[in-house]
This record gives sequence, C-alpha cells and structure tokens, in this order.
Amino acid sequence: MSLTNLLPEVDHRHLDALEEEAIFILREVAGAFERPGLLFSSGKDSCVVLHLAEKAFKRKISQEGERPRFAGKLPFPLVHVDTGHNFPEVTRFRDERVAEMGERLIVGHLEDSIRNGTIRLAHPLESRNGHQTVTLLETIEEHRFDCMIGGARRDEEKARAKERIFSHRDAFGQWQPKEQRPELWTLFNTRIKPGEHFRAFPISNWTELDVWLYIARENIPLPSIYYTHKREIYRKKGLLVPVTEVTPPEADDLIETVDVRFRTVGDMTCTCPVESLASTTADIVAETLQVTVSERGATRMDDRTSEASMERRKKEGYF
Repeated sequence: MSLTNLLPEVDHRHLDALEEEAIFILREVAGAFERPGLLFSSGKDSCVVLHLAEKAFKRKISQEGERPRFAGKLPFPLVHVDTGHNFPEVTRFRDERVAEMGERLIVGHLEDSIRNGTIRLAHPLESRNGHQTVTLLETIEEHRFDCMIGGARRDEEKARAKERIFSHRDAFGQWQPKEQRPELWTLFNTRIKPGEHFRAFPISNWTELDVWLYIARENIPLPSIYYTHKREIYRKKGLLVPVTEVTPPEADDLIETVDVRFRTVGDMTCTCPVESLASTTADIVAETLQVTVSERGATRMDDRTSEASMERRKKEGYF
C-alpha cells in the first residue's frame, strides 16, 4: 500500500489512552513530591511532555485548529542542562517558548561545572553529552529537586526499556537496575530518603510514531531543525556529521550541502541529522512509518561506543 493511502488509515484512538496515562503520571508527581521539576531541552519529546503538563494543570484558551495556548501556571519549574554546545535554533526556541508561557526556567550550565573543577575535559572539542550528568546532579542538589520529569521513552534504547516509569535514584544520583520498585496496577512507590530523588517518565510507553502523531494532532510547536533544511555535512561512519565550530571536518572530509532534518536533538558534538525532504508533521509521520532504527541508534555518535554505553551512563546519573 502506498503511503498516500496508508496515512489516513492510521488509527489515532490509542493516543487518547496514552495522553490519559501521561496526564495521570504528571498529576501523581505533583501530588507525591514537594519540589519536582520538568526537564525541558526543546527536543520533540520534552515539547510533548510540556504540552501534556499544560493540559494537566492549565486551562486551554485557544480555539480548535489554532496553535495551543493555555492560561495558568505549572506547579513546577522548567529545567534545562545547557552544555554550551547546543544548536542555536534549539536554544532560541527554548527561550521564546518559555517567554511565551511565562514559566520559570532554571538553567544548569556545564561551563559553570568546568569552572568549578567538577568537570574536566580532555580537549576543548570533546563531546559534552556524557559530562552533563555532573551538571544535572549539581542542579538537582542546588535546587533540592526530589523528582525530575523527562521525555525518555522505552523504544529509544535498550537501557531505557529496562527502566520503570518512576525511577528511583540513590543519594549519589545513581540508578540500580536490579533494585527497581514494582509498578503493579499503576501503583507507584514514591518513598525516598533525604538526598534521594526520582526520575519520572510520563511518555515512557510511547513510540516515536506516537510522538509524531500526537504532535500533528495537537499542533505542538517544535524547533525548526526537526523539519527539512539545507545544512553542510560530511559523512563519517555511516552518519551525516554537521559542520559546526565544535565538529569541524578533517582535511580529507568531503563537505556537502544536503537536505536534512534532525530526528532527535542533543549536543552538537554527538547529534547527526538524516537526509530528508519532510517539511510537515504529516511528511515525518510517513517517514517514521518506514524506519527500522530508533532515532538514537540512527543519529547519536556517543551511543555507538559500546552496547552498554547508555546503561553505564544511566547508572551514573545520566537522564
């Protein structure tokens, strides 16, 4: 069947159940914890979680077909760990979105951790993606957060598939896979000792296709780099590496200008785009129906270092 005929046949009714579950989890976080925070990186998943949070705690004031607008305040601040190597389009979108909503944004800067000596880089252009764990844990400790809400999904990576919706972290911010608490009949054990905290994943049961179907249905705004645009890249190890000041090509690398989009957004030193002409959410849904590799597997250089690279980082406190 051609994609033109297939797209109208995609059943969207399951999105209502996923939305209901996510809103229940968000309200459970607000009721169970004293100082929660919502991680907002401006990636597509965090934009979806933010939209769900607005639905859970605010009053919708936009009309059908309009860009979604809500009145009221969230019961927790937004939090972003800034590596200093973020794509400019993403940082600009973050600031515009937060200003539009009038919410409080707490930014933990990796540069501050470097100045304080808690992070030491082997060289200036080293990937900062793994190092942001330190800044995240320092931000959690500084603001005394007892639960961090994020947009991680089980289908992204095998280590994330192991994790519960409410994921316990010990006093060192570490995750122990073999000591996870059971979650039977949506009953969550949220008890913590001083210094410990939780990570909560409202869209843990969603897939990449679910996310894009929901973005299309709800008209959720995203950074422009999620849609097709022309970008200078060079090819390395099967990936399209963007030409930036922190990912400069080597002398023998061939620079090309290609129509690309990003399936996921992260640190510039480890996030690669894919070739695409998809300019709308409908186009991206059509592309997503055909993919066989998760967005992290297809675009993240740091996840290719070993089979257990993500699990190792999560045990250390990575989100």
